[in-house]
Amino acid sequence: MASPPVPASLSTPCPSISKKNMTRFGCSSISCISAGLVTNPIDVVKVRLQLDNELSGKKNIFEGRYYKGFVKGIKVIWYDEGFRGLSKGVGPSLLREGTYGMLRLGLYEYFKDILGATEACLPLQKKILAGALAGSIGSVFANPMDLVKIQMQGQGKLKPGEQPRHCNIFEAFRSICKQNGIRGLWRGAVPNVFRAAMVSGVQIPAYDHTKNKIKEHHWMEEGVFLHVVSSVIAGLFVSIATSPIDVIKTRTMNEWTQTKGKCSYSSVFSSLIKIQRSEGVLGFYKGFIPNWVRTGPHTFITFLVFEQLRRISGLDPV
Repeated sequence: MASPPVPASLSTPCPSISKKNMTRFGCSSISCISAGLVTNPIDVVKVRLQLDNELSGKKNIFEGRYYKGFVKGIKVIWYDEGFRGLSKGVGPSLLREGTYGMLRLGLYEYFKDILGATEACLPLQKKILAGALAGSIGSVFANPMDLVKIQMQGQGKLKPGEQPRHCNIFEAFRSICKQNGIRGLWRGAVPNVFRAAMVSGVQIPAYDHTKNKIKEHHWMEEGVFLHVVSSVIAGLFVSIATSPIDVIKTRTMNEWTQTKGKCSYSSVFSSLIKIQRSEGVLGFYKGFIPNWVRTGPHTFITFLVFEQLRRISGLDPV
């Protein structure tokens, strides 16, 4: 007696789901790498401004700066170091984007489904939680690349006889592990996780929610222009929300192999206190303009490429 036919929906569920997930993760990785490549020079300026005059005791953060703002900062770096200065850290930056970006975008929809936020315009808090979880996980895996990226970007013009802090990413890993052990690669992981949770908890849901609200009110149709508007709005919210923790993360990671003895930035809480006492509230917003300028194009390029790759791959829009 012949066996009854197995329903198609039950015969091969795993391969189809696996292929869909792999496609989504691949699209996420490529889109974030594309954005990181374009915005790396802005990231270099942001890091330099965040480190400029740190803990100097000057409440006026504009006093005695070497990099006097975003535009002048670009000019100074170009004059001191040329194009290589603005491209510092691009290698670990792309590795970071490929790992962190892949996980935070790829896992967002997974967590969103688990939390029940599968329909457009369901509670925003579920989308925020899904984004925060995805970003936190991605930041833990990408922390070593983020650490090296910041240490490369943070070193300015070399003095006569001074050697680069790291020649390449492989030498950087070896040097950090030699000085501080494997744990040294996860220096700054706590503020990094906080920042990633906030970035992904704000950026992806803000983009997702803004886009769906605009479509719901029939202000725009699905397309590139809608992606641009949604990205700009999401980028603004990200910059405002994450600048303070981003400053702490940058300084914590940059300090590790550069100082001896007790570190100035030993925890997120102590860093908050020290920066506030030494530089005031505005100290937390050093590098805000390049952070904002970077976040806008980064968000736009990420989601523009992500949406187009999803369309080509046969996946539904975000």
